[in-house]
Amino acid sequence: MKKTAGLLIVVAAIFLGFYFCDWHLQSDDEAEPAPAYQAVDSLPMLIMQVQKCSKLYTAEYRVHKIVTHDDALRLKGSLLQKEFNIKVPMGDRKVAIPIDAKLKAYIDFSKFSEENVERDGDKITILLPDPQVTMTSSKIDQKNVRQYVGLTRSNFSDEELSNYQQQGRAAIIDGIPKMGIIESAQANATKVLVPMLVEMGYKEENIIIAFRKTYGPQDIQKLLKIED
Repeated sequence: MKKTAGLLIVVAAIFLGFYFCDWHLQSDDEAEPAPAYQAVDSLPMLIMQVQKCSKLYTAEYRVHKIVTHDDALRLKGSLLQKEFNIKVPMGDRKVAIPIDAKLKAYIDFSKFSEENVERDGDKITILLPDPQVTMTSSKIDQKNVRQYVGLTRSNFSDEELSNYQQQGRAAIIDGIPKMGIIESAQANATKVLVPMLVEMGYKEENIIIAFRKTYGPQDIQKLLKIED
């Protein structure tokens, strides 16, 4: 009897062991899987937060350029079948016009949407809207304008000085691609957006901030706005 009772206890223990083990496995199978990456569900919040940045000014450049012009009065003609080109004494005119300009780069996030976001698993890429560059002011430093006018020449007219100013402004605009202002805009936008994404659960090494293309000189002309 004792042997029979002991055998029954062992069989019961084995049965209960299998029962609880099966219950545990069944519970694990029926449990809802944990989300692969919680930050994925934060996209609407991300878009809302980025849109709040509105116009994010990312770079400011102050440019000082001196425009120079030099012309001399010359007497040209021919004498005894010989050409001559003689500089007239005291017929020189020279001018140096300092121009100060202020350039600002910004990114307009007001229309930022899901189209600006690419996700691949736990990686996220933010495609920045096209940067904008504005020339907020360009003016002549009148106090430091220098002129030399020979006795046989008339002074520079206001129209001439205005034309030289326009030439100086055009030279500044042509030099924008070499200033690195677009690269600065992207770098500074990164400094703003990356901490925001980290707060939302993304790892910094999985975040990419990029423009949709590399902008050349022709693109800069299209992105530029003159406000003064």
